[in-house]
Amino acid sequence: MDAPVQPPSRPRPPSVERVLAALRPRLDPLRDPAVVVAAAREVIDAERAALASNGRTPTAGAGRTIDDLATAVEERLVALDRGWSTGLEPVINATGVIVHTNLGRVPWPRQAIEAAEAAAREPLLLELDRETGRRGRRYRVAEDQLIALTGADDALVTNNNAAAVALAVGLAGRGGGVAVTRGELVEIGGGVRIPEIVRRAGGRLVEVGTTNKTRSADFEAPLAEGRARVVLRVHRSNFRLEGFTEDPDPEAVAAIARRHGAIVIDDLGSGALLDTARFGLAHEPMPAERLAAGADLVTFSGDKLVGGPQAGLVIGRGELIARIRKDPLARAMRPDKVTLAAVAATLGLYRSGLATAAIPVWRMIAVPRDELRARADALAARLGDAAAVVELASTVGGGSLPGETLPSWGIAVRARSADRLLAGLRQGSPAVVGRIADSRVVLDLRTVDAARDDDLARAVVAALAGAA
Repeated sequence: MDAPVQPPSRPRPPSVERVLAALRPRLDPLRDPAVVVAAAREVIDAERAALASNGRTPTAGAGRTIDDLATAVEERLVALDRGWSTGLEPVINATGVIVHTNLGRVPWPRQAIEAAEAAAREPLLLELDRETGRRGRRYRVAEDQLIALTGADDALVTNNNAAAVALAVGLAGRGGGVAVTRGELVEIGGGVRIPEIVRRAGGRLVEVGTTNKTRSADFEAPLAEGRARVVLRVHRSNFRLEGFTEDPDPEAVAAIARRHGAIVIDDLGSGALLDTARFGLAHEPMPAERLAAGADLVTFSGDKLVGGPQAGLVIGRGELIARIRKDPLARAMRPDKVTLAAVAATLGLYRSGLATAAIPVWRMIAVPRDELRARADALAARLGDAAAVVELASTVGGGSLPGETLPSWGIAVRARSADRLLAGLRQGSPAVVGRIADSRVVLDLRTVDAARDDDLARAVVAALAGAA
């Protein structure tokens, strides 16, 4: 009688010890052995799961070799060294959205990166007076730059603009009224709404006017009756109100507020330190203009149109800034030394006249169309029949200048499946993010640094091969 047929044995990965034996000669001897063992176990567990589900892996028929697994462990450790993980890898932004929140907004200027690295590398005189050796004022360079750029009495840097608004609104006091026109009760992103910020800061919202029409005189009654101590004006940075509309005159509102001893806070959101009209865009209100129009405090972001790291910038009357500094919440919203150094370096580029050349957000806004067309022609020539040069319209993004566009050039790439090609670009190395239009993948060169054109071409070639 024939012996029963035995089912083939399921392939198993090698032991942790065998992989570690192959790995140890490659490792830095200072690396914690326990961390190495944990990484090896994670890699082998993943290999075991792949073998159990498929009986094989994509890389080798019966599973990866010991040397392959040792390499995988080493790569995992190197990735941890660099702080990279899925979603935190460098990406080429070819969407045409300059301030792309989902892609980390905009790159920092080289000078800001160098300043941040220097601040992180060694101890520095952050709050130590060089002359006396005693504790002194916290690093003030960024705030001094803001004073010089805007003409404000004083300035304060917080960790983001929502924090800046909350601290400023806190001047109304617990339960103090904060007057906001109904047309500016906006959601500023991430589900955060102005009424919620006012309430969380301890204020009481006092709605003024209507959604489409508010006049300066509408602020008179709540201020005269003491129902409001603060007027908060919020820039409609992420939408436009058109048609039968009217907005209150900033100077007239400031005059009414002064007459009743109230504070005027102007939240500009993105905060342009250059005139956007110079670049063919609508004029974006500038911090110095709002101070000149009577605002007591102006808040805006340190990233977005300023072009540096995420931060909240507050400028205005010295005695009000001093009160904010004493607020216990100001410490909770204080940025670290790295952010302060990078903000100072970014603002310094405005003062030195290098903003459009050195700050990426302004470089992208200011790049000439002819230069973009030439790059698009060169890129399409490298890709052959799969790509065509197309005229595009880029947007500023990041809640700035809604509805405004900049003329641009890029390429449209045709593949059997545009969705598959777009996914292949996202999953490649480097990752590339574009968009689909007319069943083609469109890559806008306004948001791609010219130094990355070669990388972009190679990424498209690889993604086309994968999509095929």
